[in-house]
Amino acid sequence: MADRRLDVLRAIVEDYVHTREPVGSKALVERHSLGVSPATIRNDMAVLEESGYIHQPHTSAGRVPTDKGYRLFVDQLSTFKPLSPAERGAIQHLLEGAVDLDDVVERTVRLLAQLTHQVAVVQYPSLRNSALRHVELVPLSEHRLLVVIITDAGRVEQRALEVDAPLDLGVVAELRARINAGSIGRRAADIGSALEHTSNRFAPEHRPLVARVVEALTETLRMDAEERIVMAGTANLARSDVDFSRTIGPVLEALEEQVILLRLLQEMAEDDAVAVSIGEENRHESLSEASIVATAYGGGSGEGVARLGVLGPTRMDYPSAMTSVRAVARYLSRILAG
Repeated sequence: MADRRLDVLRAIVEDYVHTREPVGSKALVERHSLGVSPATIRNDMAVLEESGYIHQPHTSAGRVPTDKGYRLFVDQLSTFKPLSPAERGAIQHLLEGAVDLDDVVERTVRLLAQLTHQVAVVQYPSLRNSALRHVELVPLSEHRLLVVIITDAGRVEQRALEVDAPLDLGVVAELRARINAGSIGRRAADIGSALEHTSNRFAPEHRPLVARVVEALTETLRMDAEERIVMAGTANLARSDVDFSRTIGPVLEALEEQVILLRLLQEMAEDDAVAVSIGEENRHESLSEASIVATAYGGGSGEGVARLGVLGPTRMDYPSAMTSVRAVARYLSRILAG
């Protein structure tokens, strides 16, 4: 597509997102310095419409972008819109004030909804995708031991074990040291093999304790029960009701089905790149008039242990949404790695 027509499409998208009104050639001439005559702009709009990038909602109206038009607009974004100093300060201040992982996730989802004016979705860090940061063994009594597991995503899990033989504090300290030496930095799937022969390094009378602790550790890290998401900003979606040709009921129902959102987020965001799914690109029919902007966060080397994003109508400020999603994910990753 010629650069000038891309400029016309970009102007139509920006005006429609801002005004919610179909955009005509006269408005483009008045609002944008496109450097061509109104007749040339009308010709370009006709080509864009014929190619399926814009359409006319009703006779004598201006044009609005289609899903195909939004996709081309997003694909042509070469740089992210910079956050204002106030926005950067708000992100840093709010997230750094969190006291634990639950607080971090709650603050993140509220912040993302405020920044984008969309529905914010944050997946809780998955144990299965996390790496081990530290294991602590805390004797609670002569026959009771607390196993504390801390992951690189900030998750803290605890398992209390009842043991038959009285606890030997020296053995507990040695076991703690060997577990941390052999498993720190490893993913959940690798913990079992890393600690497979740990029992052999202890006297026979202490091996049942070692086996119990290793089993508790590996089972906890493989749990699937915590695959869940946290949402905020549903009221933002309700205020966008005019952007849906149908009611927003199906969209709200999809939001309630966390399995649907988890699957979409996981399919979209495999790494720390920002992904955008627009309208009909969403596999779930109820989200055919919605868009999702998502990325991964946490972990190292850009892999990510969980996802976050925003959901709203296709008439979305994509540059701002993509910038906010990326910035919040990076701050969140930094906080969790702290």
